[in-house]
Amino acid sequence: MRILMACAAFPPFIDGGGPISAMIVAKLLQAAGHDVEVVNVADEDKHEIFDGVPVHRLRSLNIDWNYRLPRPAWKKLVWHALENFNPRAFFAMRREIRRVRPDIVLTDSIENINVATWAAARSEGVPVCHILRSTFLLCWKGSMWRNGDNCARACGSCRATSYGKKLTSRFVDAVVGETDFIIARHLDEGYFTHATSHRIPGAIAPHGSAVPRGGPRDGQPLRLGFVGVHDAIKGLDTLAAAAHRLKGQPVTFLIAGSGKSEYAAALPERFPSENTRFLGWVQPEAFFPQIDVLAVPSVFREPFGRVVIEAFVHGVPVIGARSGGIPETIEPGINGALFPPGDDGALAQQITELAQNPERIAHLSAGALEAARRYAPERIAASYEAVFAALLSGAQRGRVPQIQGATP
Repeated sequence: MRILMACAAFPPFIDGGGPISAMIVAKLLQAAGHDVEVVNVADEDKHEIFDGVPVHRLRSLNIDWNYRLPRPAWKKLVWHALENFNPRAFFAMRREIRRVRPDIVLTDSIENINVATWAAARSEGVPVCHILRSTFLLCWKGSMWRNGDNCARACGSCRATSYGKKLTSRFVDAVVGETDFIIARHLDEGYFTHATSHRIPGAIAPHGSAVPRGGPRDGQPLRLGFVGVHDAIKGLDTLAAAAHRLKGQPVTFLIAGSGKSEYAAALPERFPSENTRFLGWVQPEAFFPQIDVLAVPSVFREPFGRVVIEAFVHGVPVIGARSGGIPETIEPGINGALFPPGDDGALAQQITELAQNPERIAHLSAGALEAARRYAPERIAASYEAVFAALLSGAQRGRVPQIQGATP
């Protein structure tokens, strides 16, 4: 199968987990025997092979492309307006579709490469599958987070500034989300009205040396870890408050990751110094062997929470907040535990139960390794192949009128 994969961003540009996730999908489809070519935007127009994946990098199709850099307000407004439908992107992506002649157009996120890609694919009669990574289609910030809290629904300003994205989503034939949560957020707002929906979680390769681990022995403290960006939305205040509740108990806290904000700089002051260590950025292979259990206390509604499966593949159980897509991955009593987001008392109680019953760690660790098998690349690739096969069979074609009158 020939697949044109259009991405919001792709390595070596890394602005978060999105580009890495896109790379993982491209590689696993390649490994399954498919002919994959990636198209994304960059500073220059060039063709290259990146880590074995053919990539065509286009010059920005919008007013600029790197929205992580500071920009004047007028540029932000123009960028967001064009993201609703960019005629330049329509013609550029139609040329790419005609050049590659794919069986499937797969869009992995949609910023910069633009929702016009979906219309371009429809104009050429090529089925489209879209992968959701965030709420960018619903919210101009891509987070549905405002004034220190989650938005229950898209607000009026976000609906107004996302109308073109919603309208164009009718050209998508299949939508994939890593969790039912992220799919439902979009379907509930009236997006993807002509698409089939599919839950396909992120993939992660097994760790060859991982075996079920036992808990602390000989009076050693429980080692509770956190890894990620040091930001308030990650629930670090909840974890810090739980740590203070547990002062004097046999628990140590190992905090990995970093941040560039004032909040991140002041974070060590929020934790009790006597039983907390800050490790900075640490590779997963070095971090997970140092801990007995991972905490994922996000107050932000995570679309997926990849760190959970990263822990599982190392045999580390997870105590996670019942927030966003996180509960879809953690099975209480099998591979971890759940608690209400922001409830430091409930988090402290879950930690205490493991500290007082360290023999439970071995059972949860075995459950974590078993759960990790669900995310093996070959299984995830097979799930994508099933979606693509259904699209190519013609079962979902013809449900949306073809675009007429587009000029060459």
